[in-house]
Amino acid sequence: MRTPRTVDLDVVRALTRHDLTAVRRSPAVIIPILVLPLFLLVLLPLSIGIAARNPDMSVDRYLDLLPGRLADPIEALPDSERLIVLVLGYLIAPMFLIVPLMVSAVLAADSFAGEKDRRTLETLLHSPVRDRELYLAKLASAFVPALLVSWVGFAVFAVVANLVGWGILHRVFVPTGRWLVLILWVSPASAALGLGIMVRVSMRARNTQEAQQLGGAVVVPLTVLAVAQASYLLLYPVAVSLGVGLAVWLVAIALNARGAALFTRDRMASRL
Repeated sequence: MRTPRTVDLDVVRALTRHDLTAVRRSPAVIIPILVLPLFLLVLLPLSIGIAARNPDMSVDRYLDLLPGRLADPIEALPDSERLIVLVLGYLIAPMFLIVPLMVSAVLAADSFAGEKDRRTLETLLHSPVRDRELYLAKLASAFVPALLVSWVGFAVFAVVANLVGWGILHRVFVPTGRWLVLILWVSPASAALGLGIMVRVSMRARNTQEAQQLGGAVVVPLTVLAVAQASYLLLYPVAVSLGVGLAVWLVAIALNARGAALFTRDRMASRL
């Protein structure tokens, strides 16, 4: 017998599959979550690798603009290796926090607001599932794709980065242990944080466009923070990245738990 707090995972999985099917059929949703990673994680490193093969390309003037801790390991390398290692080994790191954050934000904005656009929310609210199961399914339908895009994108990035850098470095330089912590621990936390914000925004918005506009006011500052801090995580000990990831996870869990506690069908129905 199910207790009030019991969650039927089969129901959650079925609802998640339903939402993912709707996402695949929506070009307005699927195109941004594919084009952005393709550009940031494949085309950008490929162009950097090609540029680094130019013997006249110098990175020294850019190193003068960086803090000493970030510049030191680059300055220790031969001149021919500096550009590739600087950009692909350090400076591109924020992309792996931005991509899951943005993908989860796009999908979460479509979670409830998209149901309103498609005029299926009323049917969903009358379905024989519990509020918690419905809310968890909406989280999963945004979190899982964001995680897959981030991890698959990193795998493709690592292959591209090492291929374009092989002729100069003659070694595999991505991933490192710090990179793996960033991708497997901090990046999912970033996606979960975006969900904690955007799902609640989607619940209140009248349509997907409004949800994206309202959520952008919060997601953009988080993106700026990710850009400012992610590269430094690759310079400090792994324990620092683990601690930062834990802090982000705690905030994300708190936001999502609060959202689940506040979610009721009556509140959603009142906004139809």
